[in-house]
Amino acid sequence: MGELKRTVLFDLHVGLGGKMVPFAGYEMPVQYPMGVMKEHLHCRDAAGLFDVSHMGQVILRPKSGDLADAATALERLVPVSILALAEGRQRYAIFTNESGGILDDLMVANRGDHLFLVVNAACKDADIAHMRAHLSDDCEIEVITDRSLVALQGPGAEGALASLNPAAVDMRFMDSTAMDLLGVQCWVSRSGYTGEDGYEISVPDAQAVALCEALLAISGVEAIGLGARDSLRLEAGLCLYGNDIDTTTSPVEGAIEWAIQKVRRTGGARAGGFPGADRILEELENGASRRRVGILPDGRAPMRQGTVLFATAEGGAAIGTVTSGAFGPSIGGPMSMGYVAIEHAADGTQIYGEVRGKRMPATLAPMPFRPSTYKR
Repeated sequence: MGELKRTVLFDLHVGLGGKMVPFAGYEMPVQYPMGVMKEHLHCRDAAGLFDVSHMGQVILRPKSGDLADAATALERLVPVSILALAEGRQRYAIFTNESGGILDDLMVANRGDHLFLVVNAACKDADIAHMRAHLSDDCEIEVITDRSLVALQGPGAEGALASLNPAAVDMRFMDSTAMDLLGVQCWVSRSGYTGEDGYEISVPDAQAVALCEALLAISGVEAIGLGARDSLRLEAGLCLYGNDIDTTTSPVEGAIEWAIQKVRRTGGARAGGFPGADRILEELENGASRRRVGILPDGRAPMRQGTVLFATAEGGAAIGTVTSGAFGPSIGGPMSMGYVAIEHAADGTQIYGEVRGKRMPATLAPMPFRPSTYKR
């Protein structure tokens, strides 16, 4: 694994009492003295500030000067319509491989003369190499190494950020813009990974601590660690790359085919042309053999990653596996997601998870487990 890296905010985390743990090659705060459950509920009720500087930030600039050329080039790697992405808007995308699996999921923003990408921390080196191998003829690929990334999430996020710049109020879900915060140009999107309204803010490293201290000084804003980030995203039904989607899962299996616009599907004007298109387009038409589903276990005990799933209380072959599981503080009970054979994937189906040698009942349920509150 090598020596762990630290974000610019490391000393701030320690000063706030953060418990630091290894994550994706970095020392990151898993929780603060408030504790995971209270941090989770605070983000749902007020506002939480997360350090996500370990994630990768990349700019794609078209060598021709025409952004459409960069968008067209990126469409060779993702099954998503980038050409239709309006200036000032952001979109969820997926890097796929030749077998139709998922190399990573990412965000892509149209910043007028360039595309701004945010990729997952554990995948960023491979993603950058992938883009350099396939996009270098058309794009300058600039890896951003001098900016931090923080997320301000929760119902109090708008008021907190608007106290630093009133323009924050005018943004809608998936808007992306440059914004002055404390006299510094930040790149702000109205998005996040919690199911809550909120913002992700790319700030120059030199001003990152000052911005975070200013936000934390606002009533209702608290620092939130990775533990609550995980339970928040699971309640929101959002995938964690490496757990819930990976190189072996297709977008259709992963139930994220909503991200693939009609123009890239069979019969669309720009159908296919991305890695794994044959498999993915076929599954879009006819379905996949398995499906990512939401699971609500009976009782109070979570069914965690790796729990084997069965159709019956006794006997029979396994029908799937849990990929993420935790207790949901907002829903007051355990929650999981995982994959089951398609014939068992209907909402309301009762299944059984093998926990400590016993098969425990659970019910398949739609996700998100708690309604999301994005400002549209």
